[in-house]
Amino acid sequence: MRRFPSWLVPSLLAAAACSKPADKPAEAPAADTAMAVAPAPAGPQAIVTVIYNPPKSPKAFEKYYSEVHVPLVVSKQQEIGFTKAELTKFVSNLDGKKPTFYRQAELYFNSLDDAKKGMQTPGFKAVGDDLSKFATGGLIGMVAVETGDKGSAPCPALVTVIYNTPKDTAAFEKYYAATHLPIVGSGQSEIGFTRADLTRFESNLDGSAPAKYRQAELCFNSMDDLKKGVATPAFKKAGDDLGNFATGGLTILIGEQQ
Repeated sequence: MRRFPSWLVPSLLAAAACSKPADKPAEAPAADTAMAVAPAPAGPQAIVTVIYNPPKSPKAFEKYYSEVHVPLVVSKQQEIGFTKAELTKFVSNLDGKKPTFYRQAELYFNSLDDAKKGMQTPGFKAVGDDLSKFATGGLIGMVAVETGDKGSAPCPALVTVIYNTPKDTAAFEKYYAATHLPIVGSGQSEIGFTRADLTRFESNLDGSAPAKYRQAELCFNSMDDLKKGVATPAFKKAGDDLGNFATGGLTILIGEQQ
């Protein structure tokens, strides 16, 4: 199992620890259309992130998403310039309740400059114009940058922690790096996650202040491994630490990548 720097991994675990393990997730829909994957760049990547609210009709959403929208995104990949896409369907909040958000799509770019260029293309506009045809619950679109090394391990099941903007961002960042992440990193073996991705949102897609502040994703080899991991004392310890710095609140979800 790949190990990550102690500052990289912990935030994801901590967020999830304070809630109950998720109930058995709903059956996932058929896998989405595959997108090309390029080797990870040496520097920090940028991610265009779309977080979908629950739609009025999940069945209609899934049909359009898989048959029309995802193929459209794939067809525009070269023009837009993203290196890969990760698509996640949330199955519950960490406590087993209905998920606050429905889906997430992440388009990865080699740099923030590449992401900005990609968002100016006709291809990106075509993708954006298509959203209103199926995203009936609304969505949040943001640009993020990585704040740690991204692992290459698969991510079939994941805990996603979405932080709201804290009251004091400087205090958040200081505690996050010096205390919280080391707590999570020290519990990796016990919790059993294989990969952790940490990102900070830079702006909404229109350039305004981001709707959310940070995101942490903790990957597991399976949903069973995830359930075991979130039930460990190490996971609880990380979660109990959240109140010491996440002053803006947060959302913790269980998801499956497709």
